[in-house]
Amino acid sequence: MVRAGVRAILGADGAIEVVAEAADGHEAVDLALKHRPDVVLLDVRMPRLDGLHAAKELARHGFGVAMLTTFNDDAYLEQALDGGARGFLLKSGDPRELIAGVHALAAGGAYLAPKVAARMITRFRTSRVGAARGQVESLTARERDVLALLGEGLSNAQIARRLDLVEGTVKGHVSAILTRLGAQNRVQAAIVAHEAGLTAQQP
Repeated sequence: MVRAGVRAILGADGAIEVVAEAADGHEAVDLALKHRPDVVLLDVRMPRLDGLHAAKELARHGFGVAMLTTFNDDAYLEQALDGGARGFLLKSGDPRELIAGVHALAAGGAYLAPKVAARMITRFRTSRVGAARGQVESLTARERDVLALLGEGLSNAQIARRLDLVEGTVKGHVSAILTRLGAQNRVQAAIVAHEAGLTAQQP
């Protein structure tokens, strides 16, 4: 979507008014300060002052800033969000996403293009799984067995019967597991078990 296309899409929504267009990042900042719009759309790559730096400046003034880009790239997304942008839209996306993003920011919210959001969810889950597996590696083989059953919701007595152990021994293992995982209770430990893939019901 080039500028004319963006303007046409936004103009087709009766609730959106395009008050200005800028040819570069410096002009975008100047026009935003002049017109005080609810939402500012910036391209990541703009002449003179790139969109990421312009976004940081505008966010500092309290504007709702959304980046509009062809690059579905984590580095750009992180820079944009770190700089204060509340939206990240793709030029290749459905025009309805652009409209939805503008409305979301105008209402004080945030908006990520669905493809971007899906990738971030996958990345988050992957990082959680990796972290959980790293924690589990600190446990002994027997403690992992106990944690797996704890993750299935079994009581100490049930775990003892399943593993042919004395209940007091299981209690000691559970205490050691909580300490090693930095978990405050059995529920938190069970979550780690699920995320690490120790239980039948993996995340």
